[in-house]
Amino acid sequence: MPLAVDSFVMGPFGSNCYVVRAEHGAEAAAVIDDPTPLRLELARLGARTAGILVTHTDVDHIAGVAALADATGAEVWAPVGEVEALRTGETRGGLRVAPHDPAHTVGGGDVITVGAIAFDVVDVPGHSAGHVAFHHDGELFAGDLLFAGSVGRVDLEGGDWDTLLASVQGLLDRFPADTVVYPGHGPATTLGRELETNPFLRELREPA
Repeated sequence: MPLAVDSFVMGPFGSNCYVVRAEHGAEAAAVIDDPTPLRLELARLGARTAGILVTHTDVDHIAGVAALADATGAEVWAPVGEVEALRTGETRGGLRVAPHDPAHTVGGGDVITVGAIAFDVVDVPGHSAGHVAFHHDGELFAGDLLFAGSVGRVDLEGGDWDTLLASVQGLLDRFPADTVVYPGHGPATTLGRELETNPFLRELREPA
Protein backbone atom coordinates (compact mmCIF):
# COMPACT_ATOMS: atom_id res chain seq x y z
CA MET A 1 0.00 0.00 0.00
CA PRO A 2 1.43 3.43 -0.93
CA LEU A 3 2.41 5.71 1.90
CA ALA A 4 0.31 8.73 2.80
CA VAL A 5 2.65 11.60 1.94
CA ASP A 6 1.81 15.23 2.65
CA SER A 7 4.33 17.75 1.36
CA PHE A 8 4.93 21.31 2.49
CA VAL A 9 7.16 23.93 0.89
CA MET A 10 9.09 25.61 3.67
CA GLY A 11 11.19 28.73 4.16
CA PRO A 12 12.95 31.13 1.79
CA PHE A 13 14.74 28.32 -0.08
CA GLY A 14 11.47 26.56 -0.97
CA SER A 15 12.61 23.25 0.49
CA ASN A 16 10.18 20.35 0.71
CA CYS A 17 9.20 18.91 4.06
CA TYR A 18 7.33 15.60 4.02
CA VAL A 19 4.93 14.22 6.61
CA VAL A 20 4.81 10.49 5.96
CA ARG A 21 2.29 8.08 7.44
CA ALA A 22 1.59 4.40 6.84
CA GLU A 23 -1.92 5.36 5.72
CA HIS A 24 -4.24 8.36 5.76
CA GLY A 25 -5.65 8.87 9.23
CA ALA A 26 -2.73 7.17 10.93
CA GLU A 27 -1.57 9.10 13.96
CA ALA A 28 2.19 8.51 13.93
CA ALA A 29 4.16 10.30 11.24
CA ALA A 30 7.76 10.49 10.12
CA VAL A 31 8.78 14.06 9.27
CA ILE A 32 11.50 14.24 6.63
CA ASP A 33 13.73 17.33 6.42
CA ASP A 34 13.20 20.91 7.55
CA PRO A 35 9.99 21.02 9.62
CA THR A 36 9.74 24.79 10.21
CA PRO A 37 7.03 25.78 11.19
CA LEU A 38 5.04 22.56 10.93
CA ARG A 39 3.23 22.02 14.23
CA LEU A 40 -0.07 23.55 13.12
CA GLU A 41 -0.09 21.46 9.96
CA LEU A 42 0.59 18.31 11.96
CA ALA A 43 -2.32 19.16 14.23
CA ARG A 44 -4.57 19.72 11.22
CA LEU A 45 -3.61 16.28 9.91
CA GLY A 46 -4.20 14.70 13.30
CA ALA A 47 -0.61 13.46 13.16
CA ARG A 48 1.89 12.97 15.97
CA THR A 49 5.58 13.35 15.18
CA ALA A 50 7.01 9.88 15.64
CA GLY A 51 10.45 10.88 14.38
CA ILE A 52 12.39 13.33 12.23
CA LEU A 53 14.57 12.06 9.39
CA VAL A 54 17.37 14.20 7.94
CA THR A 55 18.73 13.51 4.45
CA HIS A 56 21.57 16.05 4.72
CA THR A 57 22.47 19.03 6.83
CA ASP A 58 22.24 22.07 4.58
CA VAL A 59 20.61 25.01 6.35
CA ASP A 60 17.30 24.72 4.51
CA HIS A 61 16.92 21.08 5.54
CA ILE A 62 17.73 21.31 9.26
CA ALA A 63 16.80 24.85 10.33
CA GLY A 64 13.64 23.66 12.07
CA VAL A 65 14.78 20.30 13.36
CA ALA A 66 15.73 21.42 16.87
CA ALA A 67 12.49 23.35 17.41
CA LEU A 68 10.21 20.48 16.39
CA ALA A 69 12.26 17.87 18.25
CA ASP A 70 12.32 19.94 21.43
CA ALA A 71 8.61 20.76 21.24
CA THR A 72 7.42 17.21 20.57
CA GLY A 73 10.10 15.02 22.11
CA ALA A 74 10.48 13.25 18.76
CA GLU A 75 13.79 11.51 18.11
CA VAL A 76 15.94 12.53 15.17
CA TRP A 77 17.79 10.31 12.68
CA ALA A 78 20.65 12.13 10.93
CA PRO A 79 23.36 10.98 8.48
CA VAL A 80 26.48 9.87 10.30
CA GLY A 81 28.73 11.65 7.80
CA GLU A 82 27.19 15.06 8.48
CA VAL A 83 25.94 14.86 12.04
CA GLU A 84 28.40 17.41 13.41
CA ALA A 85 26.67 20.19 11.47
CA LEU A 86 23.44 19.41 13.32
CA ARG A 87 25.17 19.05 16.66
CA THR A 88 27.02 22.35 16.38
CA GLY A 89 24.42 24.24 14.34
CA GLU A 90 27.05 25.34 11.82
CA THR A 91 26.20 24.37 8.25
CA ARG A 92 27.99 24.75 4.92
CA GLY A 93 28.80 28.33 4.05
CA GLY A 94 28.98 29.34 7.70
CA LEU A 95 25.19 29.56 8.09
CA ARG A 96 23.90 28.71 11.54
CA VAL A 97 20.83 26.93 12.89
CA ALA A 98 19.70 25.92 16.36
CA PRO A 99 21.87 22.92 17.30
CA HIS A 100 20.46 19.51 18.16
CA ASP A 101 22.18 16.29 19.20
CA PRO A 102 20.21 13.57 17.40
CA ALA A 103 19.28 10.33 19.12
CA HIS A 104 20.39 8.30 16.10
CA THR A 105 22.91 8.44 13.28
CA VAL A 106 22.35 6.44 10.11
CA GLY A 107 24.21 5.31 7.02
CA GLY A 108 23.68 3.18 3.97
CA GLY A 109 22.48 -0.33 4.74
CA ASP A 110 20.65 0.63 7.91
CA VAL A 111 16.96 -0.18 8.29
CA ILE A 112 15.00 2.04 10.66
CA THR A 113 11.36 2.02 11.72
CA VAL A 114 9.62 5.33 12.36
CA GLY A 115 5.87 5.77 12.70
CA ALA A 116 5.27 2.08 11.83
CA ILE A 117 7.17 2.56 8.54
CA ALA A 118 10.39 0.69 7.82
CA PHE A 119 12.86 2.75 5.81
CA ASP A 120 16.01 1.52 4.09
CA VAL A 121 18.81 4.05 4.35
CA VAL A 122 20.80 4.58 1.14
CA ASP A 123 24.08 6.48 0.87
CA VAL A 124 23.78 9.05 -1.96
CA PRO A 125 26.77 11.42 -1.71
CA GLY A 126 27.47 14.01 -4.36
CA HIS A 127 25.44 17.07 -3.44
CA SER A 128 27.05 16.76 -0.03
CA ALA A 129 29.53 14.25 1.33
CA GLY A 130 27.30 12.41 3.80
CA HIS A 131 23.93 12.69 2.05
CA VAL A 132 21.48 9.79 2.54
CA ALA A 133 18.08 8.90 1.11
CA PHE A 134 15.23 6.98 2.73
CA HIS A 135 13.36 4.28 0.78
CA HIS A 136 10.16 2.40 1.51
CA ASP A 137 8.44 0.07 -0.94
CA GLY A 138 8.90 2.02 -4.16
CA GLU A 139 9.02 5.49 -2.65
CA LEU A 140 12.32 7.32 -2.24
CA PHE A 141 12.91 10.47 -0.22
CA ALA A 142 15.99 11.71 -2.03
CA GLY A 143 16.82 15.09 -0.49
CA ASP A 144 18.88 17.26 -2.84
CA LEU A 145 20.44 14.50 -4.94
CA LEU A 146 17.89 14.39 -7.75
CA PHE A 147 15.04 16.69 -8.80
CA ALA A 148 12.44 16.68 -11.54
CA GLY A 149 14.52 17.86 -14.50
CA SER A 150 17.59 18.73 -12.47
CA VAL A 151 20.09 17.56 -9.84
CA GLY A 152 21.62 18.99 -6.69
CA ARG A 153 24.38 21.58 -6.88
CA VAL A 154 27.94 20.35 -6.41
CA ASP A 155 29.84 23.62 -5.99
CA LEU A 156 29.75 23.71 -2.19
CA GLU A 157 32.10 21.95 0.22
CA GLY A 158 31.64 18.18 -0.04
CA GLY A 159 29.95 18.35 -3.44
CA ASP A 160 31.32 16.34 -6.37
CA TRP A 161 29.81 15.84 -9.83
CA ASP A 162 31.18 12.35 -10.54
CA THR A 163 30.11 11.17 -7.10
CA LEU A 164 26.60 12.57 -7.63
CA LEU A 165 26.25 10.78 -10.97
CA ALA A 166 27.49 7.55 -9.40
CA SER A 167 24.88 7.90 -6.65
CA VAL A 168 22.10 8.38 -9.20
CA GLN A 169 23.37 5.38 -11.19
CA GLY A 170 23.34 3.36 -7.98
CA LEU A 171 19.68 4.20 -7.45
CA LEU A 172 18.86 3.26 -11.06
CA ASP A 173 20.66 -0.06 -10.62
CA ARG A 174 18.97 -0.84 -7.32
CA PHE A 175 15.38 0.32 -7.75
CA PRO A 176 12.82 -0.06 -10.56
CA ALA A 177 12.05 2.74 -13.00
CA ASP A 178 8.63 3.44 -11.47
CA THR A 179 10.13 4.25 -8.06
CA VAL A 180 8.62 7.55 -6.93
CA VAL A 181 11.20 10.19 -6.04
CA TYR A 182 10.25 12.81 -3.46
CA PRO A 183 12.97 15.46 -3.85
CA GLY A 184 14.14 18.20 -1.54
CA HIS A 185 12.78 20.86 -3.92
CA GLY A 186 10.12 20.82 -6.60
CA PRO A 187 7.55 18.20 -7.62
CA ALA A 188 7.74 14.45 -7.25
CA THR A 189 9.00 12.40 -10.18
CA THR A 190 10.17 8.84 -10.92
CA LEU A 191 13.60 7.36 -11.51
CA GLY A 192 12.60 6.24 -14.99
CA ARG A 193 11.30 9.63 -16.02
CA GLU A 194 14.51 11.30 -14.91
CA LEU A 195 16.71 8.79 -16.71
CA GLU A 196 14.75 9.40 -19.92
CA THR A 197 14.37 13.17 -19.80
CA ASN A 198 16.66 14.85 -17.25
CA PRO A 199 19.29 16.81 -19.21
CA PHE A 200 21.81 16.45 -16.39
CA LEU A 201 21.71 12.64 -16.68
CA ARG A 202 22.52 12.55 -20.38
CA GLU A 203 25.79 10.69 -19.88
CA LEU A 204 23.95 7.95 -17.96
CA ARG A 205 21.75 7.40 -21.02
CA GLU A 206 24.52 7.36 -23.58
CA PRO A 207 26.47 4.13 -24.16
CA ALA A 208 30.06 4.14 -22.96
